[in-house]
Amino acid sequence: MTYSISATKLQAYHRCAYAYYLRYERKLTSPDFYGSAALGNALHQALAKCHRDWHYRNPRPDLRWVHHCWDEHANGLTDHQVVEGRAILERYYWGFIANEVALRQPLAVEGKIQGYLRVADLEFSLVGRYDRLDFLPDGLELIDYKSGREVKLPDAAAMDIQIGLYYLALAQTYHQSLKYLSLLFLRSGQKVQFAATPQHQEHVQAIISDLAVKLRHDRGWEPQPGKQCDRCTFARYCPAVTANPAIVPETKRKPQLQLALNFA
Repeated sequence: MTYSISATKLQAYHRCAYAYYLRYERKLTSPDFYGSAALGNALHQALAKCHRDWHYRNPRPDLRWVHHCWDEHANGLTDHQVVEGRAILERYYWGFIANEVALRQPLAVEGKIQGYLRVADLEFSLVGRYDRLDFLPDGLELIDYKSGREVKLPDAAAMDIQIGLYYLALAQTYHQSLKYLSLLFLRSGQKVQFAATPQHQEHVQAIISDLAVKLRHDRGWEPQPGKQCDRCTFARYCPAVTANPAIVPETKRKPQLQLALNFA
């Protein structure tokens, strides 16, 4: 049985092992949930079609192609959202397509990250998703579209973990190194590019190794007090921030992990 790990889970573990344990091992529910807005989903789908379904016999599409992609995915939106989404995609066209000599055909769109890592005789499945993956002369660029109103960058620690996990998984799938992870903010037309290095991969491998030890022995889930404690939904159970913490309720635990042993 493999243990599934994503960038989100690994970032949570890096922030606080105890909160990770309560959420993912003890399966305590958390009220934190952020659903994707309908407009954001439609924008992502329209951009996927724009890059995936262009025939590439011509160097680049004109604006009518972007309008066509939007019209196919704007159903169910309000009139205001339809107009707003069209304007966002027109800004994208003029910023990232119109000035190119030719539209680069992506390696994949709306793809899944899949990889494996064996640590301390435990098998980890690396999972994730991306909006677009481009092939560059010297590696890969992973592009993540952001449709929110605010240009907000993840903190450096979280970004390093995401880059490292994708670096590791993509190398296994495509036998190419991740060169950049780019965040493209659709409303502002701003693209922020982060360089990926082998050190990102080594950092993630070290974090997963630390997690593997805790999983094998089911202990060492110590709280890591920090600025995240103010908004932690598990604070009432935490001895590091609560004088008389509540007893952690009994929940259905995961089945015991099996060791992945080599007999060769």
